[in-house]
Amino acid sequence: MPKRTAYAQGTPSWVDLQTTDTDAAKSFYGGLFGWQFDDQPMPGGPPYSMALKDGEVVAGLYLQSPDMSARGVPPMWNTYLAVDDADAATEAVQGAGGQVLVPPSDVMDAGRMSLVADPTGASFGLWQARRHIGASLVNEPGTLIWNELLTDDGEAACAFYGEVLGLTSELSDMGGSPYILFKVGDDMVAGSMPPPMEGIPNHWHVYFAVEDIDAALAKARDLGANVVNGPMPTPIGPMATLSDPQGAMFSLFAPSGQAE
Repeated sequence: MPKRTAYAQGTPSWVDLQTTDTDAAKSFYGGLFGWQFDDQPMPGGPPYSMALKDGEVVAGLYLQSPDMSARGVPPMWNTYLAVDDADAATEAVQGAGGQVLVPPSDVMDAGRMSLVADPTGASFGLWQARRHIGASLVNEPGTLIWNELLTDDGEAACAFYGEVLGLTSELSDMGGSPYILFKVGDDMVAGSMPPPMEGIPNHWHVYFAVEDIDAALAKARDLGANVVNGPMPTPIGPMATLSDPQGAMFSLFAPSGQAE
């Protein structure tokens, strides 16, 4: 379902990049994915840039706060999960052993959001849509195709996301390695696995679709990215993990079949 008009609770609905250099990030992702950018003024701060693909909103981008930069927080991609009621879901996070990092607040007329962390330490956003539903185009080249929780405690994560958001989970075989699938009803909406290397903190990771993994990696390198891992074959298509020129990690995925 490439074009979206709504997201069920628990579904990843939006991703945005907090970066130390917005102009450089726009140049990189614009060159890699063909994104254009629409800068939205924000009260009392730098603009929030909407990334557009074929006229549809696909991601966001903003300048990291001076406080975060001073604390050495690296540039990163953030995942937001759709909720019907941000206040109720945020309260449930605390009851399920998670942590509230930023309490719920209105983002003008776009929606209401909070920032939280699960019991394994992975942070994410809760997004209650109003005018802005999240990404209006997904699962096509140059857009978000998958979100994955990298955590060293899958059992605790499954219990938490089930209690807070109603997600169910099941084990799948990804080429011999166990892989957790999160589901809303019958729909697979996200996955989870242990971090692939020592030293990687628990976090939500993002995947963007491409048509040709080798061509995309060559272009990414030319634009200043570092290829961290891959390309590696999987039963559903080749993948690779990169860091952008400012250090934010993300993955590319060339699906071998039709993405749903």
